[in-house]
Amino acid sequence: MKQIRSVTPESEGWTYLAFEVIELAPGESSTHTQPDREQAVVPLEGTATLGFDGATHQVSRRSVFTELAAVGYVPPGVDITVTAGSDPFTYAVGSAPAEGMYAAKLVEPSTIKSEIRGGGQALRQVNHTLAMPIEAERLILYEVYVPRGTWSGWSPHCHDGLDGSPYLEEVYYFRMDRPEGFWIHRNWRDEGDEKDIFDDLHAGRDGELATVPRGYHSSVACPGANMYFLNYLAGELVGDERRTPPCFHSDFTWIESDWSEGEWGLPQVTNGDLGA
Repeated sequence: MKQIRSVTPESEGWTYLAFEVIELAPGESSTHTQPDREQAVVPLEGTATLGFDGATHQVSRRSVFTELAAVGYVPPGVDITVTAGSDPFTYAVGSAPAEGMYAAKLVEPSTIKSEIRGGGQALRQVNHTLAMPIEAERLILYEVYVPRGTWSGWSPHCHDGLDGSPYLEEVYYFRMDRPEGFWIHRNWRDEGDEKDIFDDLHAGRDGELATVPRGYHSSVACPGANMYFLNYLAGELVGDERRTPPCFHSDFTWIESDWSEGEWGLPQVTNGDLGA
């Protein structure tokens, strides 16, 4: 077993969310045991068997860029065993504290809600991989597809318990469809008490991640590569409360009424000679 990425409450100084990306060699198995936490497994690439609650399920995914995959969900105290097929298998697994409100299940791709959000240079596809209406206790999962040069999380939003928002911790695991591609992600707060004001800018490449412990946030793909990211979130929202929306930054929401308002057409300023 090769652990590619790892986030824990201890590493981030937060309370709820843990997250890993793991690669198994052909035929290799890994069992995830959490006596007091629910877990969700998302296939990223390859073929495997998920074993839990006395049943086995075949799952596969050629690529995160080409298809959805079935997701395994288990409540606290139910082990989930991942066994790779004849090729390497890469998957994400995350967990959050839970009481066991919901039974173990395989979330089939046909049940995953998909929607197009935003507009202009912030148009993206959001799949509710383990989000309402799919039931879980604290975990919330999205898979988001962002065309190159396009923003996600716009208008910027927060869910850190301030400005009337719910408290949720979040991981962004990014994939780019070209090896030279990169992403930029910003967490910030520009108003409120002095202790709350900060500005953190992160950049990374294919297979790297950013965390959101607090503040408003948004992400953008470079112009030369399309972007996918997998969100795992967990926090104070439980059950149906997971449908509670974040809080959007009021300085930026004006664009949602007309995504083309104020957009430049080039040339904008010229001496009359643009050259050859």
